[in-house]
Amino acid sequence: MLPESGIVLQSELLPRGLDVSFKVVPAILVLAMLTVFLAIGYVFRVADTEDMWVAGRSIGNIENGMAIGANWMSAASYLGMAALIALSGFYGLAFVVGWTTGYFILLIFMAAQMRRFGKYTAPDFVGDRFNSDAARAIAAITTFLIGFVYAIGQARGMGLVGLYIFGNLGIPGLSGYQAMVMVMMAITVGYLTLSGMLGATKNMAVQYIILIVAFLAGMYVVGFTQGYSTLLPQLEYGTLLSELGNEFTEPFATAGPYLWIATCFSLVVGTCGLPHVLVRFYTVENERTARWSTVWGLFFICLLYLGAPAYTAFGTRLYDTNIGATYGDPGMSEATADVLVVLAAQLANLPQWFVGLVAAGGIAAAIATTAGLFIAGSSAISHDIYTNLINPAATQRQQVLVGRLSIVALGVLTTLAALDPAAPIAALVSYAFSLAGAVLFPMFFLGLWWENTNREGALAGMLTGLTIWTIPMINEVLPTYVSSIEGTLSPALAQWVPAIGSALVAVPIVFAVTIVVSVATDEPPVETKRVVRQCHSPEPMGQQQTAEDVVTDGGETPADD
Repeated sequence: MLPESGIVLQSELLPRGLDVSFKVVPAILVLAMLTVFLAIGYVFRVADTEDMWVAGRSIGNIENGMAIGANWMSAASYLGMAALIALSGFYGLAFVVGWTTGYFILLIFMAAQMRRFGKYTAPDFVGDRFNSDAARAIAAITTFLIGFVYAIGQARGMGLVGLYIFGNLGIPGLSGYQAMVMVMMAITVGYLTLSGMLGATKNMAVQYIILIVAFLAGMYVVGFTQGYSTLLPQLEYGTLLSELGNEFTEPFATAGPYLWIATCFSLVVGTCGLPHVLVRFYTVENERTARWSTVWGLFFICLLYLGAPAYTAFGTRLYDTNIGATYGDPGMSEATADVLVVLAAQLANLPQWFVGLVAAGGIAAAIATTAGLFIAGSSAISHDIYTNLINPAATQRQQVLVGRLSIVALGVLTTLAALDPAAPIAALVSYAFSLAGAVLFPMFFLGLWWENTNREGALAGMLTGLTIWTIPMINEVLPTYVSSIEGTLSPALAQWVPAIGSALVAVPIVFAVTIVVSVATDEPPVETKRVVRQCHSPEPMGQQQTAEDVVTDGGETPADD
């Protein structure tokens, strides 16, 4: 559920005030950027499954930190965070807090342990830790679903920002926004099917540099030219707050404390359960590098997050001055808010090439995150379902082929859903966070820190989490696609179990169910317990070694089901 000021169905997708026309210099900038991405993907194209899924476990801590930053700072961070803060003020800060705090939990409790466990994917961890093909399948399906839901927001961001740069492409039967979504997603899927994780990781470092330079340059220049700030806009934007209205400044003017807490909590635990984030720990050579890459990643992320509220304040003030009141009727639409970062640079009368640079940063952010999502989703299908469950004798060539076909399938599904999205960017992404927090985070945390968590407990917990996440999604998202239904199916359920923050309810219940069922059933095998203990061992391991290799001398622990 979004704050009341943000509940506007997607009746139009054209941002108000945005200059929708073809612009030569910005178009050249973006096309050059996309060409570089394709070239890097080709140079570092996959040769085998090791490169396809974990980049050969060869990535260093700073490079991986930049990849974490690019992987993380999606269109939801670059564009959507400004939109949420603009439309709902203080409530939007739940995204700033939630999306950074989760990394401290990853750093302290999970980064090194996940790297020591090894493997290729998040479902790999679940299947091998709990000795269960069924658990692996549920985790793989959840991973695919997370990638799909999360990527819808990225496609929406690319479509909206692309309108500023390329204008309406004039494709018959499609709006300008819809045509842009299809073109940008086709380019993204094309380079991903070529590059795999190795090429994607190399690209993410470049994408991070582009997006952070574009965002910070936009923030500083907009603030300076409009007289809002000089040296530290992250602090100086406070002088604007008295001009922006109560909706922007009062703590709970647009959403109550419970929704703020539920959203923030879901984003924290969702961060710790996202497969495309956790797989970054598998791409490094050892656990020390995993920890330091998390530290670097958090630093790179905070560079953008600390400036987002300032950028939003500048953009909101410019919108009030040049277009109309942000709040009230009609107020700023969701589509307009989702491109406020670009619109602010345009309304500040900055050179067109500079606004194009800011827009290019948004596209780079969306493509980088989509890359991580699609690699994680395709590996769940190819590695965890096809290779582990359907065809254990699959050759590397077959695995890579199925992976590439899975990327194409994800791209098609995401594109179709993004043609008429059910919510703004940040909300779409938050649904994926709630899913990751409800289903996967408890399995990762208990699997690493309680050796008695067993197969039955994991299955019961994951199914419980999936059920609790699905109910509010049906309650709130389904009505947006059914014209005969107005509002939510159950307002009371939306209030206490909001789709955007359902993990607040789900996580404690999933933990309890998993623990109770594990205690009531047989303990896991001794070999599994030894693997868990090895994840916490101070003894270093080799670059290609896993905890299971150390415990079993390279053997395999068979599944129980």
